[in-house]
Amino acid sequence: MKITACLKDTLSMYSRWFAVPYELLVDANPHLSSNQLEQGETVNIPGYETFKQNIQTPDALEHIAKSLSIPFEAFKRANPHLYEDDISACQQLNIPKRMVQPVVNGKRNYDFAAMEKELDKLCQYYPFIKKREIGKSVLGLPLYEMKIGKGAKQVHMNGSFHANEWITSAVLMMFVNEYLLALTNGQVLNGHDILSFYNRITLSIVPMVNPDGVNLVVNGPPEEEPYRSEVIRINNGSLDFSNWKANIRGIDLNNQFPAKWEVEKERKLPKAPAPRDFPGFAPLTEPETIAMAHLTEESNFSKILAFHTQGKEFYWGYEGLEPAESQQTVNEFSRVSGYKAVRYIDSHAGYRDWFIYTQKRQGYTVELGEGINPLPIEQLDDIYKDSLGLFLAALYMD
Repeated sequence: MKITACLKDTLSMYSRWFAVPYELLVDANPHLSSNQLEQGETVNIPGYETFKQNIQTPDALEHIAKSLSIPFEAFKRANPHLYEDDISACQQLNIPKRMVQPVVNGKRNYDFAAMEKELDKLCQYYPFIKKREIGKSVLGLPLYEMKIGKGAKQVHMNGSFHANEWITSAVLMMFVNEYLLALTNGQVLNGHDILSFYNRITLSIVPMVNPDGVNLVVNGPPEEEPYRSEVIRINNGSLDFSNWKANIRGIDLNNQFPAKWEVEKERKLPKAPAPRDFPGFAPLTEPETIAMAHLTEESNFSKILAFHTQGKEFYWGYEGLEPAESQQTVNEFSRVSGYKAVRYIDSHAGYRDWFIYTQKRQGYTVELGEGINPLPIEQLDDIYKDSLGLFLAALYMD
């Protein structure tokens, strides 16, 4: 929500009036130079929206504000066009409304358009989110990263490396939404003070690494050639892409990273583009994996979590290079989620493998849910309930 400042207004005043933490107001308004505001300046109030309402009978603004449980001064700032305390009938007012319900709806085929629209909504309602484009997919769709928080400790999470695991994007977006609601409403989440997380931790999320692949699974082949003809050919003429894990070029993005990539190249059965498992003709050839590698190399992530499906388990070791502190985090992950901890698997060239291999820091591949990919959307609530504690543990565990 945007309001217009009056003479002698300050962000501290707005923090009290709207019951929004001061640091969120500061971060939602990077264009403001100080706590003291200039008359007429536009100020973003995170965690609020406005709706229009016609007043049918003459009344005083203070009475209207009280009836709506809105502080009188805050109500006036949302209606800068009103110069008198009394208004006449049928005048239209801007009514501030605190966001208390999620805007993310994960219970649907969650393609790129659905994710992007809801990401834009989150950034509108919570303008302290830092959103940027870290690259583009093969078909030119933006790969988004959002950052929440201002702490030195950086934790990264991502979803939909694999196309038919798109439910991971919906789960991540639901988590972000609930995190933001708790943050702006001064609530605890599973017993944790989210504002303290915000001040200590910077959370980085790439909700959809493989948007072209997700769209292929959810919506069918693209109109663009030669990609339409190619994916149908690779899929043996079938228009059923439910088993497709790769990107639009038939390259498995989670087999693209330079952590013993040559081993995977030799032993993987596909030797050419395929719906799954083909690691490419060289590591880091795809724009999606290049973007993720650049993001990781330029950041200082203390740990990363890559969300996949399925199995209700998580993988946490690689070639003995995982740090000793991983064990405590692993124990906590299992405790709060019930997921099985698996230290080593016979696999290389994944994003997590590469992160541990190059950074010697904590990396986790989390396999959400159980069943056959793509998991049915009916599992979404159970998956989210099981994994919420794990999301939070990734933040509070060192």
